[in-house]
Amino acid sequence: MPKSNPNDVCQVRCFNENLVSHVREEMPMDEALEEAKTLFTALAEKSRLKILHALKDGKEMCVCDLADVLSVQVSVASHHLRKLRDLKVLKYRNDGKLVYYSLRDQFVGKILDLVLEQILQ
Repeated sequence: MPKSNPNDVCQVRCFNENLVSHVREEMPMDEALEEAKTLFTALAEKSRLKILHALKDGKEMCVCDLADVLSVQVSVASHHLRKLRDLKVLKYRNDGKLVYYSLRDQFVGKILDLVLEQILQ
């Protein structure tokens, strides 16, 4: 753990009551923060990010095709897809022997686009 630097900690105790009160009032409810945490958990793995990128913009892909995109075995892709589905980021549908996945909500793709845009600047 890094040592604390005296220059990065307040040297005196100050309390801006108005600011603290305002920030507390604006703080989202714990339930909303839990949902945000769930979303960030989904985004915290490179293969899952690749899946989300592949499915953004309304695309729908079968497990086999996603495995090919990731260059992994179908079982590995299925594991990631199941995790994303459990996190309520993806939805799926069966079509005979095929299973197709898509984003539950396109805002995840928009978040990914914003993050990548910021990084690639």
